[in-house]
Order: sequence, then C-alpha cells, then structure tokens
Amino acid sequence: MDETADEPPTSAVLLDNCHFSQVIFNDVEKFYVPGGDVTCYYTLTQNIIPRRKDWVGIFRVGWKTTREYYTFMWAPLPDDVHSDTAVQQQIQFKAYYLPKDDEYYQFCYIDQDGVVRGASVPFQFRAETEDDILVVTTQGEVEEIELQNKNLRKENEELKASCASLQKQNMDLQEDLKKTQELQNSLESLRSNTETLELELNSLKKENKRLKELDDCREAEVHQLKEQIQNVTSDKERLETRLKTALDHMDQLQSQVLNYEKEVENLSHIDHDKAEQLESLKEENRQLRMTRTQQQQNRDLMKELEEQKRLFQILQAKKNEADEENQKLRKENDGLLRHLSQAREFSPFSVVSQAQAPIPAPEVGGLLFGNPYCATGTNLGAGAADIPSIRKCPMCDEVFPEDIETSQYEAHVQSHLLECPVCSETFEKSNKQVFEDHIFCHGLE
Repeated sequence: MDETADEPPTSAVLLDNCHFSQVIFNDVEKFYVPGGDVTCYYTLTQNIIPRRKDWVGIFRVGWKTTREYYTFMWAPLPDDVHSDTAVQQQIQFKAYYLPKDDEYYQFCYIDQDGVVRGASVPFQFRAETEDDILVVTTQGEVEEIELQNKNLRKENEELKASCASLQKQNMDLQEDLKKTQELQNSLESLRSNTETLELELNSLKKENKRLKELDDCREAEVHQLKEQIQNVTSDKERLETRLKTALDHMDQLQSQVLNYEKEVENLSHIDHDKAEQLESLKEENRQLRMTRTQQQQNRDLMKELEEQKRLFQILQAKKNEADEENQKLRKENDGLLRHLSQAREFSPFSVVSQAQAPIPAPEVGGLLFGNPYCATGTNLGAGAADIPSIRKCPMCDEVFPEDIETSQYEAHVQSHLLECPVCSETFEKSNKQVFEDHIFCHGLE
C-alpha cells in the first residue's frame, strides 16, 4: 500500500494523548471518485516544527493507533522550517494506492515520533450523491472535531487570503485532474475504438468514390477524418510508449525495493552478530579482571607468607639461642639450688661454695684452724672464732652476714631471676629480652 520501502514511524499512543490542532487539513471533499489521484491540502501552524520523517496517512475511521494506516506519503519539508507563520502544504496520493471500498477514511498528520498532530474530517471513495452522510464518531472524536472547528473559526480571518489562492490552485489542479482522467479514459476508448476506426476507414475508402459522385464537399470531410485517424494513431502509440516506460520504471523500483529489504535484513543480522560479540568480549574482560585480581591477591599472600616464614625463621633462631642460654642458666640455677640445699645442712661455721670471702692467711708458723697438737685448746677455739662465716650473692656479689636467715638469702637470689609461667624456666633479669622472646615462642606454639 506504500510507494516506498521504508516504514513510517508509528507508536501505540492513544487518541487522548494526541494534538490534532497543530496541523489543519483544508478543502477535504466529502467524496473522492475511485480511480483518480487525491490531493491532500493542509496547513502547518506555528505550533509545530516539521521534520524529515513526518508523514501523512489515510486511516479508516475508528482507528486506535498510528500503526493502523492504510497508506501514507512522506510529508515534504517547507522552505522555512522555523517559520513563525502558518505554511500551506499539499501531497498527492496516487489512485493505485487508495482504498477501493466505500468505508469512511480521514487524513492524519503523524510526526517523526509517531504522534498524531492533525486529523481531517471523514470522507469516502465513491461517486458523490445527494444523500446525507451519517458519520458515527466517538465522544472524544466529537470533542476533538469541535476543538478543531473552534480553532478554524479563530484562524479563518488569517487564512482568507491564502484560502483564495489555494482555491484557485485547487480549481486548476482539479481541471488538470479532469484532463488527466479524460486522457486515461480516452486512452482506453482509443484502444477499443482503434479497430472500429480502421474498419470505418476501409468502409470510408469504399464509399469514397460514391461520396465523390454524391458531393465534392465530402472529400474535405474524408480528408479531415484521415487526419483525425492519424492523430489518434500517433496519440495511441505515444501513450502506449509512455505506459510501457512507466511500467518498466515501476519494475525497476520494485527490484530496488527488494534489494533494499535484503540489505536491511543483512545489516540487522550483522548488527545482531556484533552485539553478541560485544557481550562475549565484555564477559571475557570481566573474567580477565577477576583473574588478574586473584593473581594480585595470590602474589600479596605469597609475599606475606614469605615474610611470615622469614620472621618465623628469625624467631626460631632466637628461640634456639634462648633455649641454649636457658640450658646454661638452668645448669647455673641447679648449681645454685644444690649450693643452697648444702648451705642449709652445713653448720654455722660452713660457708657457701663460690660465695665465700677470701680467707686471711694464717700467721707464720700457724695452721688454718690452729695447731691440733697444742697443749692448750684455747688456740683452737680462738682460731675458729677468728674466721667469720659469710654468704655472697652469685648474681650481684653482695655479701651477707652469717646470722642472715636462709629464706632471706634465697629470696634475694630469686629477686635476680625471671620465671617462665609456661615451663617454669628461669632467666636473669639482665637478660629480659631473652625472657620476652622465650614467652613469644610459647605464643607461636
């Protein structure tokens, strides 16, 4: 039903959302004779800016959306698109694409977004009669028509001047249309009358002699008839040539339409393939990013693990050193404990091993504890009383008198030591760092 391969832009917008007053259709006939071209006249008001994809369609009365058009034509752009005044436009619909029934139709102006900007009064494709026309419309259409009538009355004064010229153009176009229709009718009649004219020509030739005998003036009439026949024949040939050319052109257009449709289908397939490739590339890119992120996290974890291993090795080495020193200190502690236990068993005159003060040298000729062979025992008692019994701290070398209690001496020695709360191992307070590393090693275990 359309003269082009492109589909017009449509939408599912309902009639209540359309603006019918922005384009006004003028001189719409009640009836259009079937078989003839139809010229649509309309006015673009200053409230609409025409665009390249605007179109005018013929709709059957009662349509709901712009997708229900019967046929359409692209609306030509005016010379001044942004004009502040109303612009008169016209479109001619070819008879071949027009409806063949006697239903009611109307012109509608649809913009590039598929929205209705104007609608005409209903009309029919049939011979005009004197009978009144009864048009059944909805309440919304009646209100819209009343609004259009109100706007038309308001703009009537402004359009009077242009209406006169349009009426003149309309009359000229109607005369041209009538001539074209007469030519088409004459073409068909010429085709049917050619044979009749040829028979008449033969009969006229036979009667020529008789006519010459009857009246000499008949020769002029015969000559005129021959000229008419020749003119008709030449017209016939010329019209047949034009018809053949038009048919050939139509075939070419149809082939071009098919080619365009194939190209559009191929382009749509290519576009779909590219869209699928793009989606796959996006998914691939997302996976690569996730892989890169995981690799970076793995590298960070490996670095952290290596650092933990290195720190563990350092702490293990320190622990081994601390264990060795702890063993030495344990040995020393065991010796001190043995020494303390022995000190408890000794008499008050005994002294702690490694804690005694230097014993003064005996007098010349005398023994350490006196001479046992002396007659008197006073020298023995005096020698023993002269040697003081002392205790010396193995940590700080502090000397304690013999009358100090053993518990006080042990408490003083213990004050120089640090005991591990886990394994009860002791460390000197001077080696506090070793003690703390030992505690930290227990935390790692």
